Amino acid sequence: MNIDLSEKVVVITGGSEGIGKGIAVETAKCGAKVAVIARDKDELQDVVDAIESDGGTAFLATADVTNSSEMKAAIEKIVDHFGRLDGLVANAGTNGKWAPIDELTPEEWRSTIDVNLTGTYLAVHHCVPHLRRQGSGSIVIMSSINGTRTFSNEGASAYAASKAGQFALAKMLALELAPAKIRVNVICPGAIESEIHDKTERQHLEKIETPVEFPEGNIPLTGGEFGTPTQVAYLAAFLLSNLSDHITGTPVWIDGGQSLIV
Repeated sequence: MNIDLSEKVVVITGGSEGIGKGIAVETAKCGAKVAVIARDKDELQDVVDAIESDGGTAFLATADVTNSSEMKAAIEKIVDHFGRLDGLVANAGTNGKWAPIDELTPEEWRSTIDVNLTGTYLAVHHCVPHLRRQGSGSIVIMSSINGTRTFSNEGASAYAASKAGQFALAKMLALELAPAKIRVNVICPGAIESEIHDKTERQHLEKIETPVEFPEGNIPLTGGEFGTPTQVAYLAAFLLSNLSDHITGTPVWIDGGQSLIV
């Protein structure tokens, strides 16, 4: 059974690279009209061009997900363009700074929380009125195995806290928005191929390392190979589609069994 997102308008934050780009490309292949949001217009344009060259429909809006007025303007621009809104993938995120808690500065803590948790709140906050008006919708929040089932990545305190917050927010919103026929689910990826790993700043983690010995390859299903953005995109497309119309408040870990051992 194919996933059909035809006629649905889907907004994807952090849609310029990595998992967000993968979701944009695959949901467009399923027939969705895709709107991508990020700060870098050139990278967003590359995504739009790739989708349109494959026969899909895409649109871009630039915004900083931590800025309420920018997010409001971006969502309104998208709705004005397409005339409706059916789904949101709150994907924008950062690994931030990983460091011992007594070395992690308040500014570094706030930066990670602002992007991952406040950014998710603002995306949902500004999309929900349009979903209510439509009479239904699907929200997918991109959390992580960190902070939900894995706690062994030393120094990732701010990141794990933000991801745990997203996890809880999804469950709260699933109940709150159910009467409006808006579903809310959460995806918890493990190690996925992405540039985000190269952008992670790590400091003095050897001071707080917990010695752990893993079996060969700490991703049991693949022997250590990372997952791909496309694999996450397939799951997001399913949760956005009518095939999942009785699923809400549900977390799905997509990690090849990684979080069962780490």
